[in-house]
Amino acid sequence: MTGLPVVLLHGARTSSTMWRAQQEALARAGRVALAPDLPGHGSRRGERFTLDGARVVVDEAADRVGGRAVVVGLSLGGYLAIDHAARRPDQVAGLVAAGCSTSPGGPLTRGWRQAVRAIERLPDGGAWLNQALVRRMLPADGAADVAAGGFALDVMGDVIDEIGTLRPLRELAEVSCPVWIVNGRWDHFRRQERAYLRAATSAPRSRLVVVPGASHLVSLTRPAAFTRLLLDVVEECERSDRGPAT
Repeated sequence: MTGLPVVLLHGARTSSTMWRAQQEALARAGRVALAPDLPGHGSRRGERFTLDGARVVVDEAADRVGGRAVVVGLSLGGYLAIDHAARRPDQVAGLVAAGCSTSPGGPLTRGWRQAVRAIERLPDGGAWLNQALVRRMLPADGAADVAAGGFALDVMGDVIDEIGTLRPLRELAEVSCPVWIVNGRWDHFRRQERAYLRAATSAPRSRLVVVPGASHLVSLTRPAAFTRLLLDVVEECERSDRGPAT
């Protein structure tokens, strides 16, 4: 396999298996793709989620695929991808930040914290509610993929507290690679997407993509559209790396 590799960062409570459709498509296209489990998720359930621990995972994933990659993140993974692109520009050839166009710490985040506390008090810790939402909101293949790695229902308090320390608008202003802000049409985290796009002032190119018919989990609700976009992103980043034709 040749060309730029891809690192895929999953959302909160899910795991690396949510990226199975994209990993299969990238493999068919001859691309190396790595989707690590973040602390407290998937194969690392039982660990505490910390921002420092998540940063180590992302750094190591980029090193494992050769030291430089297109970094793609959804929701929690999107915030971490922005953070990584600002911290480690040497490791990021392109950034796709999906489902994370609301700065942590605002009213929506406070509402999530209150909801998490209420759900954690349920007798099953919210397992039944989570499964019902997965069945209702995702197509069958997406539901199977996201469930394959199990659900980390006990991490959300830590995730909200840790991610609340990030400042994605400030970090985007420091990003020096091409940037794609990607959201589903019905994503409740879209409200600052234009501000995110404007913030990426140091990026050679930045663009906003809104996927029709998709919700927050855009790669799962519209996997074909998201995968086509991802393949186009990697090709464009490779052309950018090669520079203008001579």
